[in-house]
Amino acid sequence: MSNSEKHKWTFPTRFRTGAYSWKASRLACQRLREAVSEIKKVAKKDPVLGAEGAVRLMEKLWPALEHIDTSSGALGSAVNKALDALILIVVKAPADEYTRNKWLDRLWQAMADDGVDYLSPVGDRWGEICGSVEVAGRWADDLVSSLRSCWTDPNPGNYFHGTTACLSCLLVAGRHQELLELLELDRYPMWHYRRYGVEALLALGMKAKAIQYAEASRGLNQPDSAIDQVCEEILISSSLHEEAYQRYGLSAAVSNSYIARFRAVAKRYPMKDPSQILADLIATTPGEEGKWFATAKDLKLYDLALELANRTLCDPKTLTRAARDYLDTEPAFALGSAMAALRWLSEGWGYEVTSADVVEVYDRAMDAADRLNKIDEVTDQIRQLIESNQSASVLFVRQALLRRMRAHQSSINEV
Repeated sequence: MSNSEKHKWTFPTRFRTGAYSWKASRLACQRLREAVSEIKKVAKKDPVLGAEGAVRLMEKLWPALEHIDTSSGALGSAVNKALDALILIVVKAPADEYTRNKWLDRLWQAMADDGVDYLSPVGDRWGEICGSVEVAGRWADDLVSSLRSCWTDPNPGNYFHGTTACLSCLLVAGRHQELLELLELDRYPMWHYRRYGVEALLALGMKAKAIQYAEASRGLNQPDSAIDQVCEEILISSSLHEEAYQRYGLSAAVSNSYIARFRAVAKRYPMKDPSQILADLIATTPGEEGKWFATAKDLKLYDLALELANRTLCDPKTLTRAARDYLDTEPAFALGSAMAALRWLSEGWGYEVTSADVVEVYDRAMDAADRLNKIDEVTDQIRQLIESNQSASVLFVRQALLRRMRAHQSSINEV
């Protein structure tokens, strides 16, 4: 009996066909993480057995998850993250040709049955999963005629689900010129396919042509940031850091937040002055300068941070936190942050703002003013702000602060 038959896996019972209902996205994500963790643990001791588990889990993804509501995108992200780990385990496994061919047949059938292309990353790396140039070459021979027929058929609407698998196999098999010629047949070129052409040109040592090929892939609905990242990497690999930065460095950095975007650029270009990187990034987002406040703050560019916070909208709660956190170390910055927060609140900005939020900003402003001996000056500025007009947002801030301001003034008079 083989190790795969002896080993008792936990995850298969949790990935039965139809195991998850419409609202089970969170549970499925959790079970997926647990399954990957289980497979990784086994793969450390027995790589082939771990790869067998990875193939088995990939086979079960669509049947188990097909009824889940995926509109939030959380499940799709979890599946992609899991596949990144699982594919790597299969690629690295030192399996014999018979075993790997069995895995390939099973995965191919799983991709054919997949209703929403959960397993598309598997096809994208099919050549690597083949495990050798010879196996990749045989798969390329089997697939290339179907792909060529699909792309040369004059009738619209043709689709071949093994397109990326074929391109990946040609690349791994070293048939670079054939790959490039095949890509020329595609009447509707797209980056998802043409990136294999870039890899082929790089394998041929043609870096300049690879960049030209990537640039020629731009167009409607094509991912410019992904193209920028590839071109940037090519230039960096050629030690052309300055050119890479000027042409692609800023646009290639895509993150979930502005500060994360800055960190991504700064990490790739440690030779660049951080303040210059920030200035360049700010220039790429006209009308959104205030969103770089936190980045400037973290770089201790306090004057710039306040300038940005007052130039365009900056989240009042972000400003309030800054006023609180920097009260002792940078009271002038804390005061500026609090006053900017009051300004944006009085103009009606902020998410789910309550009277308590307004009072907190006022307290932070007065605490900073006390440290700077500017209580009277700041009080006058706040009074002017809340009496500037009769808009609904100003009235809201005024009503929230009137009692607090009276109490604060009374305490000062008593002293």
